[in-house]
Amino acid sequence: MFIAMNRFQVTKGSEAAFEHVWASRDSHLDKVPGFVEFHLLRGPEAEDHTLYASHTIWSSRATFEAWTKSEAFRAAHARAGENKPLYLGHPQFEGFETVQTVKGAATAAA
Repeated sequence: MFIAMNRFQVTKGSEAAFEHVWASRDSHLDKVPGFVEFHLLRGPEAEDHTLYASHTIWSSRATFEAWTKSEAFRAAHARAGENKPLYLGHPQFEGFETVQTVKGAATAAA
């Protein structure tokens, strides 16, 4: 598995607008081979921003990289530049290869 994350420093007072952008957009992820799951995470607050992270799980790094070169990726990010006033700087990308997974009893039985 591969986990792709982007961290956003959302300007104080822009949290609701930032969350609305994510909730109302068509990500096209449900049509992409290898896509497993998406989460939008709200983190700690600082003096001038609130930390957010977009978190996607992929079956492999290769399926994630294929998505970044796809028409679905271009469509999902076509209007991303319009939201720059909501956050400080550029999103910070982090990619992780899964080396260990531990599941809870309810998940393991499924």
